[in-house]
Amino acid sequence: MSVHPSKRIIGTIEGEVPGALLIVTGALHGNEPAGVKALEMVFDALERAKIEQPHFQFKGKMIGLVGNRQAFLVRQRFLDQDLNRCWTTEFLTQSSLIAREELQGELLEVRELFELISNELRQETLGKIVFLDLHTTSAEGGLFCIPTDEGESLSLAKHLGAPAILGLQSSVEGTLLGFAQQGGFTPQNPDSTLPVCIAFESGQHISQQAVFRAASSIVRCLRALGNLGEHDLLDFMESISLPVLSTVPPVVHFRYAHHIEKEDSFKMRPGYVNFQPIMVGEHLADDANGPVLAPESGLILMPLYQAKGSDGFFIVR
Repeated sequence: MSVHPSKRIIGTIEGEVPGALLIVTGALHGNEPAGVKALEMVFDALERAKIEQPHFQFKGKMIGLVGNRQAFLVRQRFLDQDLNRCWTTEFLTQSSLIAREELQGELLEVRELFELISNELRQETLGKIVFLDLHTTSAEGGLFCIPTDEGESLSLAKHLGAPAILGLQSSVEGTLLGFAQQGGFTPQNPDSTLPVCIAFESGQHISQQAVFRAASSIVRCLRALGNLGEHDLLDFMESISLPVLSTVPPVVHFRYAHHIEKEDSFKMRPGYVNFQPIMVGEHLADDANGPVLAPESGLILMPLYQAKGSDGFFIVR
């Protein structure tokens, strides 16, 4: 299976038995194709299982979506604005006031995603609703997941095969998962069950390992939710199995985010990788004001090595 890049929906599978609804997004940043490729692989594996295994049974529903479709076509992080910072009342209102044929860039992306996901959630669902947002990083070693809370989200995140970062989600405004967790896709039904949300970072942008880890996280999520049995897709999982990172604690806590603006002329010093230990006062980067020093000791996360971005780096412990 290979989805045409102009398509929004990568695939859909729905079983005859009720279960959780899993909404998986890839390429919310257009230069992160691993999530889209992983979804294609998983949908292919599910279709083969339906054909080759007479007793295979999928429960509930999964839908896979391309996030920033226009940016994905040109392999840019975004066109005008970071789509994973656009999920605010102000931006959505702005999008809704413009005629659809006049919408461009991320205003169009937000409008289309909002309508598609809202329509999906209006349908009767007997199980949980879960959002899994797949990402990659510009630096090496970026395997981790970001639960949105320490309850169901963290419990589910522990099944995905990567360290969990607590507190990071709330440090970034305008994310799709933050919007979803607050019930933003179901404003007409404020009493609806709020979804469980997890972001999964599978590795470096163009790494094949990142594709495999993202695919593994989808299957692990489906198993944990009961959409698949624990023995389903065993051959597929064995074919993409990779070593588990053993040097990183299973749960770490967010400590600091270095947010940047375009006029800062921020430039990360070379050689940093995710989860690399750093010391307070260490010279991490430079900007228009001079050296950028680490405000505290810890582990560096998502050091910025790409042209576009609103966060220079994070520190966790």
